[in-house]
Amino acid sequence: MAKQFKGFDDDHQAFIAAQAVYFVATSAPGARINLSPKGMDSLRVLGPKRLIWLNVTGSGNETAAHLPLDARMTVMWCSFDLRPLILRAYGTARCLHRSDADWAGLAELLPALPGARQIYDMTVDLVQTSCGYAVPRMEAAAERPTLRTWAEDKGEAGIAAYWDTRNRQSIDGLPTGIEANL
Repeated sequence: MAKQFKGFDDDHQAFIAAQAVYFVATSAPGARINLSPKGMDSLRVLGPKRLIWLNVTGSGNETAAHLPLDARMTVMWCSFDLRPLILRAYGTARCLHRSDADWAGLAELLPALPGARQIYDMTVDLVQTSCGYAVPRMEAAAERPTLRTWAEDKGEAGIAAYWDTRNRQSIDGLPTGIEANL
């Protein structure tokens, strides 16, 4: 049975820290719902009602396009080991670009990853756990080096060119605000 909490407790935070992957969902009026897996060491819980995560360059930029129109965000972690558990955080988030005043302070709390594009700052209003009994057990063999290598090979100028040509709009044609980083 699902249990609901007003924020993250110590057990939730330990569970989150042990997960190799998490999932982020957002949408905007008239837009497709985006559900995206995230990895790397890119998320920090800053307290019972706050988390941040670093978004690195990818093929899409949906979350940045959605949040100005609908700030709702859901983040989910799912255990694939012995302990069956699904944990979801519901709330609202804001998108920070490198040019934003809050970027530097929050970036210090996160690893310096090549291709870092945005930081998402989420205020959590509900945490929910559920059993996860139907989720298969799997092992995370290793982090993929592919995205890091791709970004390092492109370099900052190559990443900026990629943002300019590939990350300015969502798949629904919504602006992403990436020009703030160019």
